[in-house]
Amino acid sequence: MAGVWTLFSSVPRFSTYIPRHLKNGRKALLLQQAVRCISSFKASDLEIEFCSPDQLKPKPPVSELVFGKNFTDYMLKIEWDGNHGWGKPRIVPFQNLTLHPAAKVLHYATELFEGMKAYRGVDGEIRLFRPDRNMARMNRTAERSALPTFDGEELIELIKRQVQLEQEWVPHSESSSLYIRPTMIGTEEILRVDKSNKALLFIILCPVGPYYPTGFKPVSLLADPAHVRAWPGGCGAMKMGSNYGPTLAIQKLAESKGLQQVLWLFGDDHKISEVGAMNLMVYIDKGDGGRELITPPLDGIILPGVTRQSLLELARSWGEFDVTEREMTMGELLQLESEGRLLEIFGSGTACVVCPVAEIHYGNHVLKIPTMEHENPLNQRFFRALTDIQYGRVPHEWAIPIE
Repeated sequence: MAGVWTLFSSVPRFSTYIPRHLKNGRKALLLQQAVRCISSFKASDLEIEFCSPDQLKPKPPVSELVFGKNFTDYMLKIEWDGNHGWGKPRIVPFQNLTLHPAAKVLHYATELFEGMKAYRGVDGEIRLFRPDRNMARMNRTAERSALPTFDGEELIELIKRQVQLEQEWVPHSESSSLYIRPTMIGTEEILRVDKSNKALLFIILCPVGPYYPTGFKPVSLLADPAHVRAWPGGCGAMKMGSNYGPTLAIQKLAESKGLQQVLWLFGDDHKISEVGAMNLMVYIDKGDGGRELITPPLDGIILPGVTRQSLLELARSWGEFDVTEREMTMGELLQLESEGRLLEIFGSGTACVVCPVAEIHYGNHVLKIPTMEHENPLNQRFFRALTDIQYGRVPHEWAIPIE
C-alpha cells in the first residue's frame, strides 16, 4: 500500500481528496477505492501506428467467413505494471505477442477475455450492442483474477476508434458481424504463485459469418452428472479461459455419442446450469393456461451473459408470460416432458443469439423437446427481436452507434 500511497499522494488532484487527519488504515482504504475508480488508461492518449500497404490484408467474402479465423489489419494493446499503472493505448498493425517463458499467463492461467460484436445496420451505420455490460463483466473478472481494473467507458471509446479504423472489415451483411475479443493476460516474468505485477490488455477483431448458414438446426445434448463445469465459490460466473479448457474433452465425449453440446449439471439433485458455453432457457406450459420462461439464477456458477440479460428484459417488457430465474433439476424436466408441458429449451449467447435444443440424453432417458415444432417458436421471436435491434431495423438504446 505504501507504493500506492506514494503514487496517488504525488498527484495533487487526487491527494487533496484524502483528509490529513485520517488514520493510515482509512487512508489506505480510500486509496484502494481511488485506484479502482481513477487508475485507468485514457482514450485521449491513444497512439496509432498505421500499417504499410504491404501489411494490409484482403477481406474475405462473407460466404467464406469462418468464426475466429480471419483477423483484421490492426490490434489494440495497453500495458500495465504495478509500479506505474496503465500505459498509453496503442493501435498497431496486427502482430504476434512476445512473452517471456515464465509469464504468469502461461503457468497459472492469469487471463480473461470478453466476446462482443459490431454490426453494420440496414442504414449502413455500425453499432455495438450493450458494450457497457461487457466492460462491467470484464472488470469483475479482472478483480477475481488479481488483474488490474480500468474505466469501462474509456475502453468502449477505444473500441469505437479501433472499429472506425477498420470499418471496412465490418461485413456488409445483415447476417454477419465483426467479432471483438478484448483479452487481458498476466505477463510478469516470475515462477511464483502470486498476482501478476505486469499485464497486457489487447483487442483483436475478426469478421464472422452467419452462425446458422444453412438455417436453424436444433442440437442434441449430453447431460452427464459425472462432469461439472463450475461450483459454488469458484469462477463459473467469470469470463476466463480456465473455465473453458477443461470442458473441451467432455465436448468431444458428447460428439463421440453423436451429440452436439453438453448440458452441464450440478449437485446431487442434478440441477441444470449451462449448455456448452451458453446460458440456458426453458419455456414451459404451467398447466393453468399460462406459460413461463425459466433460466437458472446467477448464483455464482452461471455466467451473467449479455444476451441472457437482454432476452429476460425483452420478455418482461412483453408481459405475456412469467419470467423466472430459479433452480431447475433434471427430475423436473423429466416430469414436464412426461406431462407434455416442456415446450422449448434453447441456449443464448453472443455468437448465436439463440440455439434451439431438440433432445437431451440423460442416463437411460432421451428427452424429446418440441422446440422448433410450434407455429411461432419463442426462441425465433427472441432471435428476430434482438437482431432487429443489433442491425438497426428497430431503434433501441442498447444499440450504440460508432460515430
